[in-house]
Amino acid sequence: MDMGTVRLIEYSGKYKEQLSAFHLPEKQLEFTSMPLEKIHNQHISDNTAHVLIVEDEEPVGYFALEDGEKLHKYSENEQARLLTSFSIDSGRQGKGLAKKGLRLLPAFVRDHLPGVDEVVLGVNKRNTAAISLYLKTGFEDEGEEYVGPKGPQHVLHLKV
Repeated sequence: MDMGTVRLIEYSGKYKEQLSAFHLPEKQLEFTSMPLEKIHNQHISDNTAHVLIVEDEEPVGYFALEDGEKLHKYSENEQARLLTSFSIDSGRQGKGLAKKGLRLLPAFVRDHLPGVDEVVLGVNKRNTAAISLYLKTGFEDEGEEYVGPKGPQHVLHLKV
């Protein structure tokens, strides 16, 4: 069963229309945000990398790699980036695309974000599916917690 080609690419305007059709179930929106809302958010660093998970040129997932103030809540490493707003379009969930996309992350960071040596993220303790996914794709739980607006989060680290 060939899944097609999965790649990570930086967001560009040519994907705007496809992303506007992106759909997430309500219960997932508690833990993430819609891609275009994040991309057009004025309150995030200009250095943020907006990354699409594409399968056969079709955007199926999205996440941001942020630096700046927000990162410092999770890590003191100036060379790290904070992964936020990870999501897979609801119609494409359950097909292993999140796992494939995250496995491509270290190479993507090395190619596109020179000098970055780590990706960190906070994942809500209630979001057990996401915790399992991140641990399976190389993130490590070093026992740190961050108490965010939606409750306690595990802080996970991925060396790149």
